[in-house]
Amino acid sequence: MKLSILDQSPISSGKTPQEALNATIELAKRADELGYTRYWVAEHHDLSGLASPAPDIMLGLIGSQTKRIRIGAGAVLLPHYKPYNVAERYNMLATLYPGRVDLGVGRAPGGSAEVTMALSDNFLEQVRKMPESLTELLTFLDHDLDFPSDHMYSKITPEPVPQHPPEVWQLGTSEKSAISAAEKGIPYAFGHFMTDKDGPGIVKKYRENSTAKHEGKAIISVSVICAETTEEAEELALSNLLWKVQQEVGGGKDGVPTVEEAKAYDFSNKEKETIQDLRNNTIIGNPAEVKKQLEELEDLYGTDEFMIVTITHSYEARRKSYELIAEEFGFTKL
Repeated sequence: MKLSILDQSPISSGKTPQEALNATIELAKRADELGYTRYWVAEHHDLSGLASPAPDIMLGLIGSQTKRIRIGAGAVLLPHYKPYNVAERYNMLATLYPGRVDLGVGRAPGGSAEVTMALSDNFLEQVRKMPESLTELLTFLDHDLDFPSDHMYSKITPEPVPQHPPEVWQLGTSEKSAISAAEKGIPYAFGHFMTDKDGPGIVKKYRENSTAKHEGKAIISVSVICAETTEEAEELALSNLLWKVQQEVGGGKDGVPTVEEAKAYDFSNKEKETIQDLRNNTIIGNPAEVKKQLEELEDLYGTDEFMIVTITHSYEARRKSYELIAEEFGFTKL
């Protein structure tokens, strides 16, 4: 099984955005040492407690401080941008870090309606044009594709042109995104931790319709919190679950709460129901328990790569979670 990391650069209560971003860089370095396959950085805009609106800036830093791990965006929210600009930026990263760059694309706004208006004009229209924009992006990036000779972009190139172009992935949680990835012939990353939809069915639909040479390569993104004991993992998870509950009602602006704050919090019955729903999409436990549940998901989805997102108040506990998982799976360290 291949394991990768999705980092949303969470800000813990009492910490600064700078500390959160530095923790992302340090975790990427450790993931590289531990033998993880990929390290993707998410894009969010003015969302409480999340520090990274610009994955490409972070990837430039991460790439310079890692050696072998693939680095990528999870995801560039394409409706906010012109495809040519995205192609330039990720071609530049792929030139700096040959054979190591992934470019995940998505269609979500990544923030509030007000932020969406501040970022881009007529976002909904750009979402509608997403298939055309994705085709345009793929054409700019793929050495084997060209615009027709009479196309307005036929004479331009997103320099620098790397020897190994970025690998483009489509991210999503719906059958629509799966079909889009299949039709474009690109790999698909499904956000299991973000939805209660029929993930295995959606990924199966992707594979059945895929035109890709790689026969429908898919990654499943899962929320995991691992500690040396089940009890410790449960405690660590509680602060993350509380934070998600707070975010759903517009709170959580102080960042991920401490374990102590979470244990002292008086959950309402409705919040307890929400917590239970969130737990259904989260793997929590000691290393052996985590491995068992990931292997069960491997059988369910029929895929051999999972992208793990772990959010805890303590950056040290987050790092330890990934270390324990790598050790349990017997990864080869640098």
